[in-house]
Amino acid sequence: MDLLKASQTRYATKAYDPSKRIPPQQFEKLVDVLRLAPSSINIQPWHFFIAEHDASKQRIAKALIGKYAYNAPKVLESSHTILFCTKVDITDEHLEQLLNQDEIAGRFKDAAAKEAQKNTRIGYVNYYKNEKGDIGRWAENQTFIALGHLLLAAGLENIDATPIGGFDEALITEEFGLNDLGLIPSVLLTLGYRSDNDFNAQLPKSRLNEQHIITRL
Repeated sequence: MDLLKASQTRYATKAYDPSKRIPPQQFEKLVDVLRLAPSSINIQPWHFFIAEHDASKQRIAKALIGKYAYNAPKVLESSHTILFCTKVDITDEHLEQLLNQDEIAGRFKDAAAKEAQKNTRIGYVNYYKNEKGDIGRWAENQTFIALGHLLLAAGLENIDATPIGGFDEALITEEFGLNDLGLIPSVLLTLGYRSDNDFNAQLPKSRLNEQHIITRL
């Protein structure tokens, strides 16, 4: 499927067919796409929990109660569900891990290039921490870039998907021990194949017209 066609046809799936599973090789392709998602200064301030079995999906569904209960069937009947988490802070250890990986990948022609990359990242992090005071917001924005990256990839692969922001953050934080891991829960993404009973599959796509959202300079 080409890019425009995928954008025209993908939608937020409201009901999944629990009998249909994403083939393992195809799902691993999506995992690779997620790992390769772009982020500002390649900061990668995220961690992803993948639930592909009933027991793990039940753990996520614990946070889909009360006013969020309508989202539980999407998780439980999906083929796979991913919990996107964001680092609470960008630590020196994380910056060092990134720099080491850059070196392993062969991105530095010499020691000066490595030092320049190190200083660039430190400068950005200090700016968002100390001047803007919103390092958490900046970091979580990167996680949502990863979400969009995977949503489009799923559409290209003819896999249905639903981003879910409605869940009890405290419950999911407790269930997965996110405080101890220095993470916050940002968003869920269910993946699979639509049910014949999915009303949203039959509705026309609705987006604002270009003149309302785009200014050509």
